[in-house]
Amino acid sequence: MKRTFLRTVRVLPRPLAASRGLVVAGHVVLPCALGKGGVARLKREGDGATPLGRFALGALYLRTDKGARPRSGLPARRTRPDDGWCDAPGDRRYNRPVRLPYPASHERMWREDDVYDRVLDIRYNRGPIRPGRGSAIFMHLARPGFAPTAGCVALRRADLDRLLPRLGPRTLLVIGNDPRRSCPPRKQKR
Repeated sequence: MKRTFLRTVRVLPRPLAASRGLVVAGHVVLPCALGKGGVARLKREGDGATPLGRFALGALYLRTDKGARPRSGLPARRTRPDDGWCDAPGDRRYNRPVRLPYPASHERMWREDDVYDRVLDIRYNRGPIRPGRGSAIFMHLARPGFAPTAGCVALRRADLDRLLPRLGPRTLLVIGNDPRRSCPPRKQKR
């Protein structure tokens, strides 16, 4: 039997809480944490904002020592203790996975706080990579109380595990309400 995946998953910020939002996946609606800077059209490295836009999904990184692999239509890879992600705008490996130790600034993918036990790569700032426009934008596990992220989308473990089987290689993640995309085209005057 062929599996059917969602074509689009939306992440909508809550109007009165910039760092809180909802993930809408078909008929499923899940609470999430967003960046402490809310959702921003113009993302910059270190601004704490979650980028506005439409993004493909990349690999799912898993801490296999912290639970069984959840079902998903996305490629998965085991996170290792020497995995990192470069966040130094001037480095040639900016916004790419690296092996630790790494000389430039980087995110550690193997963390003790469980936030990166499941990490879904949101393919933001990839084609082409623009230095300083933001790096390491992921969907990962939320901190207690849905504390704001540094620019990622974070869900409870059970909610992320519920979402993953619905995602496939062609699923797009749409973050925010982009007024240019949601308004109907204007009628031409004759």
